[in-house]
Amino acid sequence: MEKLETKRLLLRPLTTVDSERIEELAGEYDVAKSTLNIPHPYPKGSAIHFIESVHDTERNNIIMLAITEKGSQLLIGLINLNLSSPYRRGELAYWVGKHYCGNGYGTEAAKLLLEYGFNHLKLNKIFAASFTSNPGSWRIMEKIGLKYEGTLKQHVARFGQFYDLAYYGLLKEEFDTESQE
Repeated sequence: MEKLETKRLLLRPLTTVDSERIEELAGEYDVAKSTLNIPHPYPKGSAIHFIESVHDTERNNIIMLAITEKGSQLLIGLINLNLSSPYRRGELAYWVGKHYCGNGYGTEAAKLLLEYGFNHLKLNKIFAASFTSNPGSWRIMEKIGLKYEGTLKQHVARFGQFYDLAYYGLLKEEFDTESQE
């Protein structure tokens, strides 16, 4: 996987050097509570195993990238596309460290990976899900052009509580039309 760039960000493959920073950022309860898979508290040393497992699964249709500030090279979050090759679709997921929220980094990274998915991977559809209680996440989906497709009620449990998931998606033909406007 090559590196992807915007004016402010560099999206690059994860390395084991990223493990401490991932533990630091993902260890924040506010980050963990907005995801399905980040443990809290984040076990010391487990990010290395996470990165190694990502490298194993990247060969099996997942693209996981570090979101880094271009100038400082500082990791500020992660973003991924989980690919379903037979259906030419990808599920977009992301998180940004608590202190970096509200600066447009999530939107910038998601837009870049959306473009990559459609233009380079030739996907037909990209979709994403968010807790309905996490407006920051679903607003990113709306800002990059994904359309609301529906809500699955009490679809997942996290920290002993059930949550609704809002699903958003975009087809390649819609992306192409919106890109030409």
